Amino acid sequence: MISGMMMIFVALWFYQSAMKAKVNNVLLWVAIGAIGFFILQTLLVNLNIYILESFRASEGGAGYEAIQGADRKNEGDFLGFSGILKSLYLELSPSVIGFVAIAFVRLKFVTQESFSIGNLFSGLKEMFQNIKQSFKSPE
Repeated sequence: MISGMMMIFVALWFYQSAMKAKVNNVLLWVAIGAIGFFILQTLLVNLNIYILESFRASEGGAGYEAIQGADRKNEGDFLGFSGILKSLYLELSPSVIGFVAIAFVRLKFVTQESFSIGNLFSGLKEMFQNIKQSFKSPE
């Protein structure tokens, strides 16, 4: 759900940036941004699952087999404060890493500005302001 919302924001961000930079094939860049984010998201989620399963499998034995198909979130290392942090990392890291990677693509190919943190995330404030204004009713 979080990654789906972020993919919509990435598409809007790419559209706004491409229109501002007057790039040819605006919709192609929007598709590249959204599909690129989706692919990165999928790869990073699968990487997290692989890492998690490799830790669980290293425990081995009947304990691992007993929870096969059960709710593994409540088993083992996901209890307590450190478990909450691990869960948050596994949930949010693919979206954050994918967003930063797509921001590099946007900066390099769409806006073609020099690299800086300000330029990397430029246009986000304007995008959210435009979204906010779209909910206001015309008077």
